[in-house]
Amino acid sequence: MGDEASARSIEPRAWEAVLEHIERKLLDGELAPGDRLPGERALASELGVGRSSVREALRVLEVLGLIRTHTGSGPTAGAIIIATPGGGMSALMRLQVAARGFPVDDIVATRLVLEAHVVGDLAAASGTDLAAADRLLDAMDEPALDPAEFLALDAAFHLALAEASGNQVVTATMAGLRSGIEGYALAGSGRLGDWQATAARLRSEHRGVVEAIRAADAATARRRIHDHISRYYAEISPDRGAASAMRTP
Repeated sequence: MGDEASARSIEPRAWEAVLEHIERKLLDGELAPGDRLPGERALASELGVGRSSVREALRVLEVLGLIRTHTGSGPTAGAIIIATPGGGMSALMRLQVAARGFPVDDIVATRLVLEAHVVGDLAAASGTDLAAADRLLDAMDEPALDPAEFLALDAAFHLALAEASGNQVVTATMAGLRSGIEGYALAGSGRLGDWQATAARLRSEHRGVVEAIRAADAATARRRIHDHISRYYAEISPDRGAASAMRTP
């Protein structure tokens, strides 16, 4: 009985140590969105824990929306960083969305309102720091990304714009919606005829939004983000009529 209790008390500390190690590197800037974590074996060896502890920590990080894991072997295997840690409210909302889900139409309609507001404010501001958004755009240029990885970085890019606005409520709401955004974007990607062509277009649209922000052109930034969100949804939605109606500002 004593040995079993001891094992139960040690194991949580082990995976929590892995969790804290990775989060600390994220907060210190040693790891950034687009970077890949070392493999399970390397992390276990570095931290002196079992691989099961590493796997548990990675599961928690994925639920919190900080990483996206990819099974298999080769350069794309393992976990890719898609965000940095946020506050408790953001984590709670992400878990709520993951557990219960929201109607996709509602998520898209909310995005259209929030993100048009975000990019309009960013364009009207001066000296806005868009470095995080730029890093994510560069990460999305990696040709080896699969749709799940690309769309995770895509959602992180939209969140980075919200974070750049400095509006904590909008940022928390966007963070809470992110798992829902990733979910519908990935689920519908199978309806696309040419994923690579779509990914290239999405990259171009992202950069077009940032260009409008830097040019202080709020009207163009709002139009571009609206068209970007609604066009992709119209392409992947089984109900094309309802989705197309969202394309009209």
